Amino acid sequence: MTKTVLPTFDQLMNPLLNALRSLGGSGSIEEIYAKTVEIAGLSEDVLSQLHDAEKGSQTEVGYRLAWARTYLKKSDLLENSSRGVWSLTEKAKSLDVIDSNEIVKFVRSLDKSEKPDLSKKRLLHETPRELPEGEQWREKLSMTLMQKLDPAAFERLTQRILRESGFIHVEVTGRTGDGGIDGKGIARINGFMSFHVLFQCKRYKGSVSSSEIRDFRGAMVGRADKGLFITTGSFTPAAVKEATRDGAPPIDLVDGEELADKLKELGLGVKTVLVEQVSIDESWFETV
Repeated sequence: MTKTVLPTFDQLMNPLLNALRSLGGSGSIEEIYAKTVEIAGLSEDVLSQLHDAEKGSQTEVGYRLAWARTYLKKSDLLENSSRGVWSLTEKAKSLDVIDSNEIVKFVRSLDKSEKPDLSKKRLLHETPRELPEGEQWREKLSMTLMQKLDPAAFERLTQRILRESGFIHVEVTGRTGDGGIDGKGIARINGFMSFHVLFQCKRYKGSVSSSEIRDFRGAMVGRADKGLFITTGSFTPAAVKEATRDGAPPIDLVDGEELADKLKELGLGVKTVLVEQVSIDESWFETV
């Protein structure tokens, strides 16, 4: 049954854990998102709601899932690697169902520095207003891509990303009336195999629909081996299914989350700063 009511972030915790179980215990943010919304049975209207249209293209569901991951990590139920892969801990594997209310209470009790809001009681299911630490850079990047780049600049950025990722002969065409095809390139596999790829890049806040995928496929049929659709926004579940429909030319999808990770990985406009941490070894001084 499709749900038309937006779940709170704590209501997404058990579906998120179930999603990871069905994925074999680990998964990327994109994989977890897709499987969680499938398990939760969320409607496309719910999935298309943006968290803050003025700040970026992140959906409200994606925003709440980010907080669900953070709370579960602080409760030692999830862990994540530097490559952005999240996995179940041994503690999580031993539990079939968790009490999300207890998770929320436990995590909020950890923040000793948080000052109580005496003017308004904080609700148990209230989603924090700011993004969790470690996720805020994504929101800033999304704002930069939407506000600082015009469509032509975003096409050039896509061209640079593909080149840095090993594509050759990458060209931006951007001709109007060409079914949304913005460019083409050749993906080389281990220096032996190659695939001709047509791509579309959409600087967009909302969710790309299945009809847009179909239009793109219609324009690429007979002209390339694969299609690549890149957006700063997201894709509806129907769009994801359309992109991988049996018997149709395959189209790879890259949403805003994956785009952010790729820019970070390639160091294109995103820098990772390592902060020096100084600790005092008191036992050393005792031996002087």
